[in-house]
Amino acid sequence: MTRQMLTDQQWERIASLLPSEVGHHGRPYTGSHRSTVEGILWIARTGAPWRDLPERFGKWGSVYQRFNRWSRSGVFEKVFDVLAESESDLGVAMIDGTFVKVHQHAAGAPKEDTSRTGPPPTRQSGPVAEG
Repeated sequence: MTRQMLTDQQWERIASLLPSEVGHHGRPYTGSHRSTVEGILWIARTGAPWRDLPERFGKWGSVYQRFNRWSRSGVFEKVFDVLAESESDLGVAMIDGTFVKVHQHAAGAPKEDTSRTGPPPTRQSGPVAEG
């Protein structure tokens, strides 16, 4: 089992919190709820665009629509509450600005002098060729 997949124990805890796969209005679901949830977790872990979702999770548009619908209806809040109270290691950690380090190319830029007013000074690039 890969890191992106839910364990059977995790799935058993959250399956009853998701809307029924049968009896809903509209088009029938094209994939299982489990593959949809695993696809949503894949997107959350990788930060990839929805269109880059691997096909093993279902059509990206369908997964996105369920994510959107379930987010608005509060389904994910319940799912995360259940998983958070019962799991000590979800493989996901909260990261704040005190931990994230800036990239080396962004770290040493000269600071702008804010005490000066007016336009920035111009530099002369060299002698002007006459021609």
